[in-house]
Amino acid sequence: MLKKKSLLLAFSIIPLIGFIQLLKHFPNAVETYYSNGIYPIISSCLRYTFGWLPFSFGDVFYMISIIYLLRWLFKNGKRLITDTKFFLVEVFSALSLIYFAFHFFWAFNYYRKPLHENLNISADYPTEELIETINILTQKSNAIHKKLIENDSTKINFSFDKSFVFSQTLNGYKNLEKEFPHLKYQPISLKRSLLSYPLTIMGFSGYLNPLTNEAHVNSMIPIYKFPTTCAHEIAHQLGYAAENEANFLGFLASINNDNTYFKYSGYTFALRHCLGELYRRNPEAYNKAAENINMGIFKNYKEVRDFWDSHKNITEPVFKETYSTFLKANNQAKGIESYSYVVALYVNYFKKQNL
Repeated sequence: MLKKKSLLLAFSIIPLIGFIQLLKHFPNAVETYYSNGIYPIISSCLRYTFGWLPFSFGDVFYMISIIYLLRWLFKNGKRLITDTKFFLVEVFSALSLIYFAFHFFWAFNYYRKPLHENLNISADYPTEELIETINILTQKSNAIHKKLIENDSTKINFSFDKSFVFSQTLNGYKNLEKEFPHLKYQPISLKRSLLSYPLTIMGFSGYLNPLTNEAHVNSMIPIYKFPTTCAHEIAHQLGYAAENEANFLGFLASINNDNTYFKYSGYTFALRHCLGELYRRNPEAYNKAAENINMGIFKNYKEVRDFWDSHKNITEPVFKETYSTFLKANNQAKGIESYSYVVALYVNYFKKQNL
């Protein structure tokens, strides 16, 4: 009987994959019944269950799972080699459970309506509008930089520690909630990852555990990156799975924060994305735009770049390519480039604001 159940579980991955592929064609249904229906209940329950813990339950679960997997492989190693059927049934049974849990608890959000449709903004833009957006972001970034420090050639050093960022991030979402009620965030489940060093080696600033709905931030990254990273991971918790959408909401939550340092982090975060896109399209226009930006802002960018450069290793490209493939498999055709595709949202957001 147990073997029949295992076989049934193993083969269940086929209709599951088919169902997921079908969902891609019904974003309105996903938006209505999952993203704005079932998921908020799941998310709140998980955050109430695990959010109060002073450590990451999800990280501990992952570590225990790895130990269990190694123990199971050691125990069943000989049979896995000699009994192909047993190997396939065990592997696909586990994959079916993981695949179902991953999607049910969070990943169906990959197939919801695009954020730009909900915000009623366009997804396309010409280079001229990109340059206009860079001018707006440059003015705001320079003004805040000057407010925080007189010398425009000096990078901003934050006047508080990373623990403060975790609590203050909520302020941005509370302010944002006044305009977008669906972004209400309660209760909190935002934590330092116990796996920060592995995350650094892999090149990631944070992640959301889909099984516990805990948002994790890599505690090793420079504090300048903390506000937008925290806000980005909360956006994932709120059901915005696409990386470009989480980046955009992270930006909005940061610039709507009452804290000036958060605003600085948010505006310069968006400016960096836009500058990167302009350089890709027109290097000469990029050089001209860069002349107007305070040198201190570039020093904050360099601070982050130096951090990642100091931890570069031969495995990072492998992890990045694997994650890019994962994103493509989950309705993000541009893979890891989806992070920078947020520029379209910035451009059309500011265009709409100026109407």
